[in-house]
Amino acid sequence: MSKLLFLDDYRQPIDCAFYMYRYGIDCKIYHNDWNIVRSYGQFKNWIIENGIPEFVSLDYDLTDVEELKEILPKEEWFNSDTNKDYTVLDCVLFLIEYCKSKKYAFPKYAIHSSNTDGKKLIQKIILEYQFN
Repeated sequence: MSKLLFLDDYRQPIDCAFYMYRYGIDCKIYHNDWNIVRSYGQFKNWIIENGIPEFVSLDYDLTDVEELKEILPKEEWFNSDTNKDYTVLDCVLFLIEYCKSKKYAFPKYAIHSSNTDGKKLIQKIILEYQFN
């Protein structure tokens, strides 16, 4: 089983091959077989079942596709405790806690999101974890 994990509510990995080179990513990786998850719930379950991926590619906004929200159980994309949609930031925080509990480093990653503010926030959180 591939240990590449792609988190995005609508894109396919190959879609990222056309622009991620601008960020220093070897775009050939997006031509490989990926495990694709579309929500916080799917991401969390994949990590629990399969462990830490070798490489994870992250979008930021996870609830832009209304059709996806209609077919997924609400708890996979909506946090009823905070009354907000989950974002990839929630996924990253879950993965950080999982890595801490297993005493592993955060996996190699790329942030393929076009949400500039979200991208910066994810990068900041990951870097804080890596250097603490």
